[in-house]
Amino acid sequence: MKKIAVIFLAMILAAACTACTGSSAPSGRSAESRTAENGKESKTEAAGTEKAEVTSEAEASKEEKTSEQAAEESIEETVLLDESGVVITARSLDKKALFGPELKLLIENNSGKSLTFQCSNTCINGYMAGNMLSETVADGKKVNADLTFMSTVLKRCGIDTIAEIEMAFHIFDSESWDNYLDTELISLKTAAFDTYKQQFDDSGEVVYEGNEVKIVSKGISEDSILGTGLGMYIENNTSAPLTASARNVSVNGFMLDAVFAATVLPGKHDVSDMTFLSSSLKDNDIEKIETVEMSFHIYNSESWDTLVDTDPVTLEFN
Repeated sequence: MKKIAVIFLAMILAAACTACTGSSAPSGRSAESRTAENGKESKTEAAGTEKAEVTSEAEASKEEKTSEQAAEESIEETVLLDESGVVITARSLDKKALFGPELKLLIENNSGKSLTFQCSNTCINGYMAGNMLSETVADGKKVNADLTFMSTVLKRCGIDTIAEIEMAFHIFDSESWDNYLDTELISLKTAAFDTYKQQFDDSGEVVYEGNEVKIVSKGISEDSILGTGLGMYIENNTSAPLTASARNVSVNGFMLDAVFAATVLPGKHDVSDMTFLSSSLKDNDIEKIETVEMSFHIYNSESWDTLVDTDPVTLEFN
């Protein structure tokens, strides 16, 4: 039995060797056709190499432009605030952070009490820009903090280069919540300030213009997290901070609560969404917004004095 197995194994090995070392049979293709195919392969390889080189050059150019822009938007280390035992220093600007550009701050607290640091108002290039900052610092301590500006807000305002950052700090006692220090707007200019000029896009349908205030509808946006948004451009040319809120809002004839309140500092601009909650639209069987009617209540943000209550305005959408 063992002998038969050995013979059988030998036959298999012989067949395998024959398959590997068999004579080269004619392929049926002429020498000319093989030469043509080799030439075609060479051209394909050359084209691929050329395309790779072009792509590599484009990526290098893009990286170079990004580096140049980063250099243009750089800042010098600057002491923003040195008062009442508090020192805040701007150290650098990082535009590649997760949620948006970050201004790197060093906060030092020698006030004799634990303090919490926030920003009440921030502007970039003359546009109101929401921020994220809340740091509690014990007495005698310091902390590295990030003042973050949301990239979605900057995109909505058409800001692609940061030339100037303005910020007002709100500092309060961490235990009693009593105000400790509220600053005026502090300006920080980047290296791009002298060469870059921000454009303010006020295109759209004007819904109110008067009393040195302009409000423009920018159209419907589906990008709002809470529902459907109606973009509003607001320009404040008065000498006081103003807040605009919406009243008597209806969509397709149905009264709805709209989420909207925009505070705009003197001489500044803002682009904010008036949001119609998805739940409210669903409750009223509104699948497509065709008409929106509203009026605005505009008042002084500090004194709460009314500047104007506008007449109702109706917007129509196809």
